[in-house]
Amino acid sequence: MAVRNGRSAISKELKTVEMAGADALYFNKAVSRREAMALITAGMSLAASSQVTTIAEPGHAKTPSRGGAIKVATAATSTAETLDPAKSLNHTDYSRTFMFYSGLTVLDEALTPQLNLAEEIASSERARVWNIKLRRDVRFHDGAPLSSADAVYSLQRHKDLSLGSQVRTLAMAMEEITATGPHELRIRLSGPNPELPAILGYWHFLIVKDGTKDFRIANGTGPYKCQEFQPGMRSMAVRNTEYFKPGRPYLDEIELFGIADELARVNALLSGDVQFISAIKPRSAHRITSAANLNLFETKSHGYPDLALRLDQTPGSNPDFVLAVKHMFNREQIRRVIYRNYADVANDQPIDSTNRFYDPSLPQRQFDLDKARFHLQRSGFANQTFPVVVSPAALNSEEMAQLLQQSSRQIGLNFNLQRVPADGYWSIHWMKHPIGFSNVHPKLSADLAFTLGFASNSPWNESAWHNERFDQLLPEARAESELNKRRELFAEMQRLVHDGSGVCIPVFASILDAHVRQLRGLTPIPTGGMMGYNFAESIWLQQ
Repeated sequence: MAVRNGRSAISKELKTVEMAGADALYFNKAVSRREAMALITAGMSLAASSQVTTIAEPGHAKTPSRGGAIKVATAATSTAETLDPAKSLNHTDYSRTFMFYSGLTVLDEALTPQLNLAEEIASSERARVWNIKLRRDVRFHDGAPLSSADAVYSLQRHKDLSLGSQVRTLAMAMEEITATGPHELRIRLSGPNPELPAILGYWHFLIVKDGTKDFRIANGTGPYKCQEFQPGMRSMAVRNTEYFKPGRPYLDEIELFGIADELARVNALLSGDVQFISAIKPRSAHRITSAANLNLFETKSHGYPDLALRLDQTPGSNPDFVLAVKHMFNREQIRRVIYRNYADVANDQPIDSTNRFYDPSLPQRQFDLDKARFHLQRSGFANQTFPVVVSPAALNSEEMAQLLQQSSRQIGLNFNLQRVPADGYWSIHWMKHPIGFSNVHPKLSADLAFTLGFASNSPWNESAWHNERFDQLLPEARAESELNKRRELFAEMQRLVHDGSGVCIPVFASILDAHVRQLRGLTPIPTGGMMGYNFAESIWLQQ
């Protein structure tokens, strides 16, 4: 339940105020994502929540225990790891930044943005202009108070091409970011976007101190302070006793590090060397569920594994070759054998069937070796051999590649699996080979799934796909307020990606993590595993 001025809101309270020439709505009670987006589109202001939620679990104490330390092992490790939220590139980076920094908003289990460092957000001009008021009780770990200058700097820096921000495409839509007072700022967008409060909850948009350039140590406002950071080795986090959310966090200390090998991660949990691990493979699930002292933590999401064929390189530059590969994927077999039913069949486009903009009329691409053979012959690449890059970092990529290899041999094509280590995969190998596997994190909206993964100017456009019509549809759909019209635009984009991109998406996969049973407070958040990587402030050890 959200609160304002320390008082619980038993029922929704609405008060109309005049703001920038448009009516804005205050509300005190948490609402659904659909209700929130509707209010935002009309022009709204959110009231802040600062009260700690007590998480109740059947048969267990309702009040979180304080104290204790845990070790957390994620699936990624690299000497290129960073403390800069803008450059975060893997699971370990995301988890680390949420320990040390905070965002203006935070996403809940329904992907509804809740206020965090912001105590009020209001929109006008059909969600093109946003006024944000910051909390006044927040301090950085060095003792400096949070100000609007910190928020402006944190958002503005993403636009600097030399920085290498992972979300520069999103930040460029923020035409003007200006401080309007010591604790107030205004964001003017290039076009209407009711999703901005949710976007601000992404890990890349966490707030750093004004002027920060040295990220050898983290100076944020997050629930833990950075005691030690060794890229590719470990991070040590200790409780921030001046955290702005009363009572949180619960643990004294968290040690975070990566173990790239999945079997080694599982064994570390089974042996008691760690208490929480990320990204276990479905085939390992039974080892967790059969252990009396462990729990499996499943996050049903719309993230996916994919095989990207670069359209700007051979052989992906040949459309018939791309179609041949897409028809070689036995999606049902992948869902059943590799993912042990912890997945749903996908259709070479990033919008899953739970999304309100999903187009059910788009024909499902079938496993069809006759069609694959036809397109392979037309491509002129029959009886040739091509390398396919796989890595433990791209979860289940080797298993999927082996199935693809078996299918390809039946039609006169050979894929040679090029195995590379997990360490440095995302910085050294990802998107740097003609054919390679990836894992795409769940996105909080259809707009972001398309913008980050398929827009011509996106740094995450894995297949280097460029489609002028698609790039026109993106801002058009973002600004469209009429739901049915917006659905039509998104449907067309799904078809364009399905037909033309070089990305093969066989399934939408659940994310499986595991932990000791004494670890409490976890709630699935569909932007990723481990509570969308934002577990640190919520978990505790049951005494």
